[in-house]
Amino acid sequence: MRNLDTPVKRIRHKVFTAVARIGFESSDETLIQDIESIPYEIVQERAKYRDSIYRERAVASERIRLAMGLSLRPENKAVHLTSGLEASNIDEKYYEPPLMQVIPSACAACPPNKYVVTNMCRGCMAHPCMQVCPKGAISMVNGKSHIDQEKCIKCGKCKSVCPYDAISHNVRPCEQACGVKAIGNDEQGRAKILEDKCVSCGMCMVSCPFGAISDKSQIFQLAHSLREGNDIIAIIAPSYVSQFGDDVTPGKFKTALEILGFSGVYEVALGADIGAISEAHHYANKVATGELPFLLTSCCPSWSMMAKKFFPAMIDNISQELTPMVATARRVKQEHPDSKVVFIGPCASKKLEAMRTTVRSDVDFVVTFEELSAMFDARDIDPAAFDEEDAPQDATAAGRGYAVAGGVAGAIEACLKEYYPDVPVHIEHAETLADCKKVLSLAKAGKLKGCMIEGMACPGGCMGGAGTNVPFAKSSKALKKYLAETDKKIPPRELEDIELK
Repeated sequence: MRNLDTPVKRIRHKVFTAVARIGFESSDETLIQDIESIPYEIVQERAKYRDSIYRERAVASERIRLAMGLSLRPENKAVHLTSGLEASNIDEKYYEPPLMQVIPSACAACPPNKYVVTNMCRGCMAHPCMQVCPKGAISMVNGKSHIDQEKCIKCGKCKSVCPYDAISHNVRPCEQACGVKAIGNDEQGRAKILEDKCVSCGMCMVSCPFGAISDKSQIFQLAHSLREGNDIIAIIAPSYVSQFGDDVTPGKFKTALEILGFSGVYEVALGADIGAISEAHHYANKVATGELPFLLTSCCPSWSMMAKKFFPAMIDNISQELTPMVATARRVKQEHPDSKVVFIGPCASKKLEAMRTTVRSDVDFVVTFEELSAMFDARDIDPAAFDEEDAPQDATAAGRGYAVAGGVAGAIEACLKEYYPDVPVHIEHAETLADCKKVLSLAKAGKLKGCMIEGMACPGGCMGGAGTNVPFAKSSKALKKYLAETDKKIPPRELEDIELK
């Protein structure tokens, strides 16, 4: 579903564009009226996707609140659409947890995990489904197989042996996409995010076919700040390649950002280069010597958060080096101490990383590629229409390779081979949170001693993130070409002299 241009994706884009336009254009006198008009602009004469126009507008209203950084309204209390607006109508508005939220009026209360017999059942003589069921949960009713849900243990054996593929495994798409089992139920059977488990990767959000899950945004605050003419510098994640069209080169993308109002553009791959060298030193001095049994990378915040929540004994094994986002932001603020910094990337959980007390002074805004695309449309900016200009030239192929799974470990390995040729290197990497948990379980059991372990929450790595615009297969191919064209392959040793602490 993520690779398709669905109505869910188009509606999200409409909401983001409308909210960004308000941030750029609305005055204090018209702000409330402009916000209240958005649901009527998005849902006009009749409902297309819900059972009534009123429900569809109600869902749109909640999307608007989240897009403005506000929380969802309670269902049992009268709260105005713009309630809390004063706290959001400022440049310094940060995200308030929870970041990921289920919009109750949008959730279809999909049935939970269960196996059901469909009308494809032929009532065959062999009844293999009955024969393999370890709990006797299957019987014949009116000539068809029937599963007693109270006895069923969801083992799936019946489905695997049915010759007609007549048994279906029903599971919530959001639940299936969540690698840490953070989806539960509310009192009405609707999906509910379990905050004690959630690591804000956003996979549930992009997997829900009803568009019932969304994250909070800062596009309103960022647009407001750009309109005020503040000195704002964009730091762009290496996964930006191809996200805004086949004809949008790095040089054109940089120009589009400057037209939007940014005073400068840096590659976050610069911070990745700095981190790769530091991690190489850390591995050589701590892991290869046996002082640490293994080392976990820290650039993916959902992976780090998962390790801390589910494997707390491993906290000391998580790298303490700055993430590429923070390292780049600190470098920018050293050079431009009066500027604000916005991280533009593919990642929903970077929004929570920017909220940390130790990071707030470094990163002022976080927006995804999806949100930036709406900001371009709000200002009628087509990045492909600009002439080719100088592209950002802050980084090497190693740092830019952080955008895909295996890229972080690959960059560190390349630095180790260059600077520590006699040190043997053992690398493991995992993508998706489910696989990340498996790798951490192996590490906990002592089976990955001496390893550098890279974890990526999203399938394919950052380029498969929740805030991306194009399919991973397409974007990763474009990145591979870009890396091949990059002159500098690994970061120079002088980067280690940069003081960012």
